[in-house]
Amino acid sequence: MRLLLCEDDNQLARGLSRALSRAGHSVERAAGAAEALRLIRAGVPDLALVDLSLPDGHGSEVVKRLRQHAHVGIIVITAYGDERSRVLGLRAGADDYVVKPFSLAELLARIDAVARRTRPLRELRTAPLEYAGFRLESEARLLHLPPELPAPRPDQGPAAPDAAAHRDHAVQLTGKEAAILALLMAHPGSTVPRERFLDEIWPSGPASASRSLDTHIGALRAKLPPPMEIATVRGVGYLLRAAPDELVGGPGENRAEEAGEGP
Repeated sequence: MRLLLCEDDNQLARGLSRALSRAGHSVERAAGAAEALRLIRAGVPDLALVDLSLPDGHGSEVVKRLRQHAHVGIIVITAYGDERSRVLGLRAGADDYVVKPFSLAELLARIDAVARRTRPLRELRTAPLEYAGFRLESEARLLHLPPELPAPRPDQGPAAPDAAAHRDHAVQLTGKEAAILALLMAHPGSTVPRERFLDEIWPSGPASASRSLDTHIGALRAKLPPPMEIATVRGVGYLLRAAPDELVGGPGENRAEEAGEGP
C-alpha cells in the first residue's frame, strides 16, 4: 500500500519509514505541510500518517486536502494531552489518531483497521465500472457515454483535456460525485443506503455530511444524461437505473416513494 508520512521529526520519520517499508508498504515522507501538499498533487496515496504539529502550518490543512479523495485513509499523529489538535484532526476528516509516544504494533494495527474500511473505495477507484453502456473511470473522474448518445452539454462538465480520445463523449465529475456514482454503479438496480455513502465517502465527517450528500446527488443528477438516472427510495437511500421500470418493486410503487406518497 502506498503511504504518505507527514512528519517533521527526522529521527522518528526515518524509523517509521524503515518499519513501514519492512511491513510491505511504499512510503513517501514529507517534512512539512507544503511538501505534503506537493506530494498529494503529484499522486494521491492510499493512506496518510499526518503529524498535526508541523513547522509550516497545521496538519489539519493537509487532512482537509486529503479528505477530498474519499478512498484515502487518514491517521493523525498528536502529542500526548493535545486534545484540541486531535479534535481538529478528526473534524477535518481523519479516520483515526495515535498519540505520541506510540508503539509500532499499535500503529500497524490502526493502519490495518483503516485500510480495511477504505479498501472498497480504493478498489472502486481503480477498476472501471460499466452499466447500460456507460463507463466510469473513478480515478480520472470521467463518465464515458454510450456512442449513440449526443455529446454532453457544457453544464454537464467538459472532459479532462488528457482524455482526448473520449473528450466529446465524456462527462467530467468531481471527486465526491465519482465516488457516489461508483457505489451506485457497483450495485445497479439496488438501493444503496444513505448510511453507506456517509460511512464510505464521508468517514468521520462533519454533522453536515448528510446535507452534503444531498447536494452532491443533486449535482450528479444534473450531469447524468438519459436514460441513466438516480432514483430516491424514500427513507432508505438511492439507486441507479437506466429506465423507470428498473426500480425494485415496479414503477408505480417507486414513483410513489419518490413523490413522497409511500408509507
